[in-house]
Amino acid sequence: MRNLTYFVAVSLDGYVCAPDGSFDFFPLGEDGEELGETGEFHADEYPELLPSHVRAHLGLDAPNRHYDTMLQGRGSYQVALDVGVTSPYAHMREYVFSRTLPADTDPNVTVVAADPLETVRELKGEDGPLGVCMVGGPAIAGYLLPEIDELMIKRYPVVAGSGKTLFEGAAFDPAAFERVEGTVFRGGADYTLFRRSTTGAT
Repeated sequence: MRNLTYFVAVSLDGYVCAPDGSFDFFPLGEDGEELGETGEFHADEYPELLPSHVRAHLGLDAPNRHYDTMLQGRGSYQVALDVGVTSPYAHMREYVFSRTLPADTDPNVTVVAADPLETVRELKGEDGPLGVCMVGGPAIAGYLLPEIDELMIKRYPVVAGSGKTLFEGAAFDPAAFERVEGTVFRGGADYTLFRRSTTGAT
């Protein structure tokens, strides 16, 4: 059984994007560097989570370390489409949950119009050393919350005021997660990995 990890940026007040879905208020590429310290962390520890066109630009050819399958909602995937990229994670298997995208959007992208929970359970049931990752998409995250095993929370030192939360539309059903590890950056951001507790909510 493989894990599903939700990898998501969040503000200090718990928002993953603005009300209109934009997220350019996060201080990415800090320090005036091409990637910034958090980007360097991605390149070193989670190279598969850098989009393929970014990897090519940087000359990065690192193997996938944690995940071999990427899940996205329609809104998250649209960010890539807006810049002309139809397979943002071409170095992984890609699944996009959408009832409006055509099935032949890209040969590497499987468009799922049916129940996302069924697809996720099938992917988690596969054998293999690497897991499944989901980026962005607070609406699909809310729907898939029962199947999310880990949360990689990228918390940035900014208050949004309003916007969309980590799990839009999820039912009230408290679930306990345990802190596994964390990294604090000079610029004030911190990345923390949480894993679903086997002892239930507290």
